[in-house]
Amino acid sequence: MLGETKPQVCVVGLGYIGLPTAAIIARSGCPVLGLDVSQHVVDTINRGDIHIEEVDLHGLVHGVVQRGLLRASTRIEPADVFVIAVPTPFAKDGHHTPDVSYVMAAATEVAAALKVGDVVILESTSPVGTTEEMRDLMARLRPDLKFPGQTRETPDVSIAYCPERVLPGRILEELTNNDRSIGGITPRCARKALAFYKRFVRGACITTDARSAEMTKLVENAYRDVNIAFANELSMISDRMGLDVWEVIRLANRHPRVNILQPGPGVGGHCIAVDPWFIVHGAPDDTPLIRAARSVNDGKMHHVIDHAVALVEAHPDAKIACLGLAFKANIDDFRESPARFVAARIARRFGERVHIVEPYAAELPIEFTDTGAKLIDIDTALETCDVLIVLVDHDVFRVVPLAERQGKAVYDTRGIWPDQPVEAVATGLRLAS
Repeated sequence: MLGETKPQVCVVGLGYIGLPTAAIIARSGCPVLGLDVSQHVVDTINRGDIHIEEVDLHGLVHGVVQRGLLRASTRIEPADVFVIAVPTPFAKDGHHTPDVSYVMAAATEVAAALKVGDVVILESTSPVGTTEEMRDLMARLRPDLKFPGQTRETPDVSIAYCPERVLPGRILEELTNNDRSIGGITPRCARKALAFYKRFVRGACITTDARSAEMTKLVENAYRDVNIAFANELSMISDRMGLDVWEVIRLANRHPRVNILQPGPGVGGHCIAVDPWFIVHGAPDDTPLIRAARSVNDGKMHHVIDHAVALVEAHPDAKIACLGLAFKANIDDFRESPARFVAARIARRFGERVHIVEPYAAELPIEFTDTGAKLIDIDTALETCDVLIVLVDHDVFRVVPLAERQGKAVYDTRGIWPDQPVEAVATGLRLAS
């Protein structure tokens, strides 16, 4: 029960969200069991180490493991609060259908350990109705327990949905300080989850119903996708018109009610590139704008490939450096990354001429196998490559001065080098003089 004593917590899934969440809960003094299907992940955490890159996470995990507040296992155990933070990818049907099988597998595990008074919270980004579907599954598996929304009596367990709102590279700070939307199957469920989150969240915790909280998470990322699509479409228009899109946006944003985002090679990550499709899947006939934004942002990757190929073909003997594979700056997360997609296409086309610079990778992803492309550092790239294609705005790339880019052909898809002279052929296609 949630009372004055610290609840025993089980966090299911120890990935980019689950592990930081487990560590922060443990820091608040609650004993936490982290559950994961990977024995490697479990062993790594139990040593006080981490398997992902995130600012300040290693020190926090090491500390709570040393204090005995966090341990990991592949086997579930009884707890008072269960937090599910597992992936929700696309199904492999080619139609962007949400795959909630990992959520349901986690719910099956949790159901076996449930007892009267427990709280189950789903944090995974999910289609509207997933929390209720999870409730129904657990109810079928545990007919000895009364579940919320299915009984007129006081339910034996509470079930809620509470999505994270975090920025990679600032996850620990944002898990603690950002506001949270807590959606209960019933108001009582929301209150139980609220009491739990107030133990370690400093931001405002707002209660609502589960379906509204699920939709809120999807809407947040669809909103960002639509706005990025405007910037990316503007960049393609500027390319056709021979304009510098960075200059156009800079001037337009001087209007007091205009705030255009910065374009890039597309949109990546497991949130913005994925979540809008969950809304489309739920209302396919009523989402033309959201669908169009997805099309623009996916199409921008092919636009970048076309421009990169044109630049490389204009320098037939040059070595090529693709700068970055991550989906955003200064992280090691390559999920749904447009930079990774673009670099792989270039590597397949130009083979051994291509070199990849990614400071957050120890080896190239599997799609680079047999392409001949090699992983090198930025200094080697500047010394040996005559064509630079900027795909990620890592800090280590931003600080490269113009003198070290002198005489190189540059395609800057992130606008990190505003001092680079602009070629007449296209916005973003720059050649040092």
